[in-house]
Parts: sequence; C-alpha cells; structure tokens
Amino acid sequence: MESVKRRRTYDASGRRARAERTRGAVLDAALRSFLATGYAATTVSDIAQQAGVSVETVYKTFGSKAGLVHAIYEQGLAGPGPVSAPVRSDEMRLHVKDPQELMYHWGTLTAEVAGTLTPVLMLIRAAAGSDPAMSALLAETSTRRLVRMEHNARFLLERGFLRPDTTFGTAVDVMWTCSSPELYDLLVLQRGWSGQQFARFVAETLRAALLVQ
Repeated sequence: MESVKRRRTYDASGRRARAERTRGAVLDAALRSFLATGYAATTVSDIAQQAGVSVETVYKTFGSKAGLVHAIYEQGLAGPGPVSAPVRSDEMRLHVKDPQELMYHWGTLTAEVAGTLTPVLMLIRAAAGSDPAMSALLAETSTRRLVRMEHNARFLLERGFLRPDTTFGTAVDVMWTCSSPELYDLLVLQRGWSGQQFARFVAETLRAALLVQ
C-alpha cells in the first residue's frame, strides 16, 4: 500500500510539472505571436501550433484569446523568480528603514516589472478600442496599478516620510506616473535608455518629489 501511495504522489507531481511546462510554452508562444502580429491578427490556432499543443488544450487552460493576454499580464506583473514583485515590494518596506534607500529599491523594481509588462500593456491598449474584453482588461490593469500606488503612498504618509507640502493625492499621482507603461515606452523603448538608467530616474524622481530632504 505504501508503495502504491508513493507512486500516485509521484505521478500527480509529474502531471503538475508537465501542465506547468505546457502552460509556460503556450504563454511564451502567445506573447511572441501577439507582439509580432498584433492581438486581432493572432489566432489561437497559431499559438497552439507554435507551442506544440492542441487548440483544445489552449482553450481548456486559458478559456479564450483574451484569457491568454490576461495570463501574460499576470505573469509579467509578478516578475521573474518565485516571489512576486508586489510581495517583494512589501517585504522591502519591512527591512529597509531609510526612505531614500527604499526609493532606490522601488525604482529598481519598477524598471524590472516594466521591462516585461510594458509591451503587454501597450498591446492591451492597442486592442482595447475594438475588443470589449481587452477594454475591460485595460481598465482592470489601470485600477490595479492605481490601488498599488495608493498602497505605497499610504505607507509613506503613515511613516512620516512625505514632504510637508506633498499631499497623499499628489504622492499617488507621482507614483502612478513613474510606474506608467507610457513613461517606460518613451524613455526606454523609444529613446533607448537602459533599464538601469530608467530605474535611477524613477528613484531620483520619487525622492525629489515625495521625501523630506
């Protein structure tokens, strides 16, 4: 009986690993296709063929073409590594006591996430005008980013880190702007800044606009 249980546990683990590999292959293929040909021109059949899976597998896993974009967005938002970017951001606040240093870390994290997420967000924005599902996803991404910036700004306010002449609303707006895909697109994708340059710019802008000097 113990031997049978061990085999069943191993088989379940193997199935999960295969499912994760398949999911990753589909998302990689979808991202390449969407960025190369656009949302409207990309078909689920194209993605399935590139990923080496059936169309049914794609629909079963992601539900729709819009579901694929949503999953790509979530993957980009989390960033690389086993711990998601929002969780890492919150953990920094627990360990970093100097607000100047915290801005440096937030700038680095912003550049890291923007590097993978900005092309996806620009794709969503381009498709939103003609696709209701993409329009809804665009609104969701904007709301989630705003809520996140309110979360960060509230932390600065409660810790007494904000400049006396900077209101909570202004802090939210500054952080909202610095984390926008449009800013990353302008400076990095269009003007050729490095990710390190962008991270430093975000950190220095946050320090100058928000913190007690």
